Amino acid sequence: MENISENISKTQELENRLIDFAVLILEITDNLPNKRSCNHLGDQLMRSGTSPALNYGEAQFAESRNDFIHKIKICLKELKESKICITIIEKRNYVPDSTEFLKAKKEVAELVNIFTKSAKTATDNKVKK
Repeated sequence: MENISENISKTQELENRLIDFAVLILEITDNLPNKRSCNHLGDQLMRSGTSPALNYGEAQFAESRNDFIHKIKICLKELKESKICITIIEKRNYVPDSTEFLKAKKEVAELVNIFTKSAKTATDNKVKK
C-alpha cells in the first residue's frame, strides 16, 4: 500500500513542478523586451513551456500504455524545445541573469532528465509485458 501512495505523491510532486515551471515561463515571457524577435521567441516559449503541465495531466489518465508513453514523450519534446528557446534567449542577451531566468534554466534541465528516464522506463516496461 505504501508503494501506491508513494507513487501518487511523486506524481503530484512532478505535476506541481510542471505547473510551477509553466508559471515561471509565463513570468519570463511577460518580461521580455518588446521586440519582434522577442515576441516570436516569447510566443514559442510560452507554448512549449506550458504544454508539459497540460500533457502530463492527460498522461495521468492515458487510455493505454501506448497513449501514456506518447503523452510522456510529448512532454519531453516540449521541454527540450523550451530548453533550446531559453538558450537562444540567453545567447541573445534578452534577459539579464535574473533569478527567474536562472531558475527556469535549472528546472528545465532537471525536467528533461526526469522525462527522458520516464519515457525510457515506460517503453522498457512495455517491452517486458
